[in-house]
Amino acid sequence: MDATPGAPRVLIIGLDPYRVPGPWDPAPVARAIDAEMARFADAGIAAESCLVGLDGSDDVAAVVAAALDRGPWDVVLVGGGIRKDEDQLELFEDVVNLVHRRVPGAAIAFNSTPGDTFAAVQRGLDRSGIVKRRSTAWP
Repeated sequence: MDATPGAPRVLIIGLDPYRVPGPWDPAPVARAIDAEMARFADAGIAAESCLVGLDGSDDVAAVVAAALDRGPWDVVLVGGGIRKDEDQLELFEDVVNLVHRRVPGAAIAFNSTPGDTFAAVQRGLDRSGIVKRRSTAWP
């Protein structure tokens, strides 16, 4: 998590594409996640990902809580894999409530796809006013 001193701190919570059951190719999603994380690094933003599995290998609430407790976070993004699937509604509610309780001052952002994570975080930063309070070097 290399970042410019005083840069915004961002936590991205999403699904680990390699631990989502089903007959699908996780590689394109993993590449998109990596590309977006590289954008944060290039912009000097302190971004960390918290990817959880749906294969039963994680206590999702504990993993997310531990990541949230590593804050403070200026923006917490909840990924579309958690948010969009109706079968994951309870998980989505749990994650949002954890964010609300553990980092009440953070802006909450939502992406549509792994490829628009950076843009979603920018919206969160703009809404929170954090860019105006922090280094003006952030794009």
